[in-house]
Amino acid sequence: MAVFHVKKNTDYTIMANHHLRDKSLSLKAKGLLSQMLSLPEEWDYTLQGLAYINREQIDAIRQAVHELERAGYIVRVRERDSRGRLRGAEYTIYEQPQSVSALPALD
Repeated sequence: MAVFHVKKNTDYTIMANHHLRDKSLSLKAKGLLSQMLSLPEEWDYTLQGLAYINREQIDAIRQAVHELERAGYIVRVRERDSRGRLRGAEYTIYEQPQSVSALPALD
């Protein structure tokens, strides 16, 4: 029988296990969410910023972000200017999925 030992260091992350046990998420989405939850709040969470610290290209990161968004782990609120034109988006990352009724209305 194989024996595994876990050697922990002082640089670690504490997060909920919910997403890791969510069978509806791909392994790629679980890994990206785990990584995002481990980063400091001031991190560059853009697709480019996430691709910079990963081997995957922007398209793969984008797919995982969309998957997490569909599952409710990432919530996007689009920002509009006074004329109603899109000016950007604000993303919130959650450890547990948000229900549809809890999500803010999109403009």
